[in-house]
Amino acid sequence: MNLKDTNVVVTGGSRGLGLGLVEVLAARGAKVTVIARDGDALAAVRAKFDVAVISADITDEPEAYRILSEIKPEVLVLNAGAKPPMGRLDQLSWQDFSATWETDVKAGLYWMQAALKTPLKPGSRVLVGSSGAAQNGSPLSGGYAGAKRMLWLMAKYANGVSMQNKLGIHFQAIVPQQIIGDTGVGDVGAAAYARAAGIGREALLARFGAPMPPRDFGEKVVSVLEDAKYADGVVFGLKGDTGVTMIEGATA
Repeated sequence: MNLKDTNVVVTGGSRGLGLGLVEVLAARGAKVTVIARDGDALAAVRAKFDVAVISADITDEPEAYRILSEIKPEVLVLNAGAKPPMGRLDQLSWQDFSATWETDVKAGLYWMQAALKTPLKPGSRVLVGSSGAAQNGSPLSGGYAGAKRMLWLMAKYANGVSMQNKLGIHFQAIVPQQIIGDTGVGDVGAAAYARAAGIGREALLARFGAPMPPRDFGEKVVSVLEDAKYADGVVFGLKGDTGVTMIEGATA
């Protein structure tokens, strides 16, 4: 896929991993629209990268349909998510435990449904942000690991609907396989796991090998879009040491 002049919508693109991706997309000449709630952060992103911005709550179902109908993106990146409350299983309330289900999964459902029902045009790509926690669990972040696994599964379910309805829309799950510092979710997780291990934050992050800062994350995600060998894959692992790894290929 050639990203120059391609319409791309990125949810949660005003900070962290989403901002790193927006930086790379803008450098490729894509026509990027960033969706987030914080107006000040959006204004800064617009000024720095000359991208369009929309202030919206990703869990507002009508907004998902409105934005996709108006912009008609060829690439939709579902990156936004909540910082999970951290604590052991015996320390979390249901509200804490379910926080990522009420944001990440709810938003994923609405935006994937909107992509299928608007629908996006044939050949469009929808990248769904998951996490390495979906593979290995995350005992200090409540329902986060389950929520991220659900998003992974939802991308596969959406592909099934796309095939059944002959829509030609391809959904792909993106799975960062390490905690990434200098991001909201990453910093919360790194601090909690470092305390539990009795070590410093940097020592904890070093256990994952080579770092994958937001700009590098963005480069890897863009390679999934640009490199033809990834076009039909469904689930991709991203890591500083190993780059992009296809975890699950296309299903007939």
